[in-house]
Amino acid sequence: MAEAESLRAAYLVGPEEGRLYAMGRMRAIFKADGEETAGRYSVSEWWLEPRTLGPSVHAHADDHVFYVIAGSLSLCIGDQWSEAAAGTYAVIPGGTPHSFENRGAVAAGFISFNAPGGFEAKMADIAPALAGADLRM
Repeated sequence: MAEAESLRAAYLVGPEEGRLYAMGRMRAIFKADGEETAGRYSVSEWWLEPRTLGPSVHAHADDHVFYVIAGSLSLCIGDQWSEAAAGTYAVIPGGTPHSFENRGAVAAGFISFNAPGGFEAKMADIAPALAGADLRM
């Protein structure tokens, strides 16, 4: 590894800080990605209003780790739906079909760690598509 790569600056990202993607009943705030992580990973915070659909079941090459921080998140991994309460981790290897939604009566939030980096570049297409969709259950 080149010395310049290992000398990236450390920093703090406060609550509600980062790159916001508003998608109607859902929002994502990217906390670290791209040059900040040398393309190795991305970290984002996702929030869904009560009774909100997520994206359709999909798969992509990067690995995900979701950590539920508030409410309860309905997760589809493979072909099985499960309820994930606050404090739950979900490990989703690349290529695994998955989705999420909030079937509950309170907001649900989760942290998404993606590796390798690059998922953030897809948000330019994902955000407008979800913002234009009716995500109400």
